[in-house]
Amino acid sequence: MSQNTLLNHVINDQLADMPIEKRLEWIWSNYPKSVIASSFGLSTVAIMDMYYRRLGIRIPVIFLDTLYHFRKTLNLVEEMQEKYNLDLRVFRPPDAKTRKEFEAKYGSNLWEQDVNRFHELTKLRQIRKALEGYEAWITGIRRDQSTGRCAARIIRWDAKYNLVKINPLADWTLEQVFSYIESHQVPYNPLHDQGYLSIGDEPLTSPVGEKEHQRAGRWRGLAKSECGLHL
Repeated sequence: MSQNTLLNHVINDQLADMPIEKRLEWIWSNYPKSVIASSFGLSTVAIMDMYYRRLGIRIPVIFLDTLYHFRKTLNLVEEMQEKYNLDLRVFRPPDAKTRKEFEAKYGSNLWEQDVNRFHELTKLRQIRKALEGYEAWITGIRRDQSTGRCAARIIRWDAKYNLVKINPLADWTLEQVFSYIESHQVPYNPLHDQGYLSIGDEPLTSPVGEKEHQRAGRWRGLAKSECGLHL
């Protein structure tokens, strides 16, 4: 049986039956060179709280600073760092430290001209470097976020980055995540209370309507549902 087949079936079934804390302990025990990749959305701030506060495990956290995050997102990163003393690893475009420098090199509103190149420069090059040396990366992907994620497994082999990809809250709902955050007083982005159910780069993120899926506010008007990190 191949590693991919094993992860797809046997281990997924085992993890699905575990309470969330046992699931996270299993992940750390079996993949001690794991890292959380986070844009500090609801799922990953909950996962950080579980690891740092409840389990006492100081797992590294990757944050891709694209230079285009909302100020409220950056404020949350600082708040989480202060509250939990995160082992935070920040990765930015190597040839620009600010939006002004980035736009001087690549032009204003690059996302309007070529959104895929924009993500390549601000995220995809950085994630490859960020994941070097790790055997597994932990994300906040959940099945209820969009139709494109409805079949997400808890654990699988990620051939794109040549390591294991783990979605500990894949089978959780938005309501469960919010309930956990409220019950344990976990800091979260106040934009979520303003209809931003999925938050990415400021120029490419908008509030979600009542009947829209959670990621409908990302890349609105474009034939796009993912930035490329999870494809």
